[in-house]
Amino acid sequence: MGVKHLILAFLLGLSATAHAETIHFVTEEYPPYNFSTANGVNGSSVEQVALIMRAINLPYETEVLPWARAFALAENQPFHCVFTTGHDAERDRNFKWVEPLLVDHMIMVRRKGAAIAPQTIDEAKEFVVGTQRGDFSAAYLKAHGFDKIDYAANLDSTMKKLAAGRIDLLMTSEKTFETMRADGIPVEAVLVLEGKQYGIACHRDMPDETIARMQAELNRLIASGTQDRIFERYGLRPNRIEQAAK
Repeated sequence: MGVKHLILAFLLGLSATAHAETIHFVTEEYPPYNFSTANGVNGSSVEQVALIMRAINLPYETEVLPWARAFALAENQPFHCVFTTGHDAERDRNFKWVEPLLVDHMIMVRRKGAAIAPQTIDEAKEFVVGTQRGDFSAAYLKAHGFDKIDYAANLDSTMKKLAAGRIDLLMTSEKTFETMRADGIPVEAVLVLEGKQYGIACHRDMPDETIARMQAELNRLIASGTQDRIFERYGLRPNRIEQAAK
């Protein structure tokens, strides 16, 4: 190929990138995966999204919103994706997925020193369990017949309710619980539930080629050990993919 053809191909590539549709990533305040700082959005999942998008060279932006709003945008607005999103059968058909950003277990947590100690899911139904509106844990609780569910806009609000004794249990991921303990928050694990995969959930109209490119880059992050190194920086254990229930 001649020099003129190389220059033309380069300019065409720049033009295609410049006119590419911006992909809008929306998320919530849920440290250490996604959270706001004075310098912008940060977190273990945010870093992975940034590496993926830089590698595929597509314009994107990331915004922190209340979870229910973020989830609705990705479900209803083209070129929107929400993360870090638990993947279950109900959500599967509503999105196109790039995963796993995270593999983890859901657990029930109590205030440190509380006498609440359910040994099974059925026993846990006797207590008020806190979660976030639209969160995967909320869907889990409803699907398993929990009636005493307390909804909040974000994890921080749920944690405050637990500390104040307004709820008995909090449902979250095992890795998040470990981060809470490392930060000195007085909580204790009560009941470990099944494992799940969490990823990027994109609007159904997202081009398949874009999803494939994003997935390929995430696969490289995992295979190279980059994902686990990101986890280490946030005090998280490596993924336990073999234990995840798809």
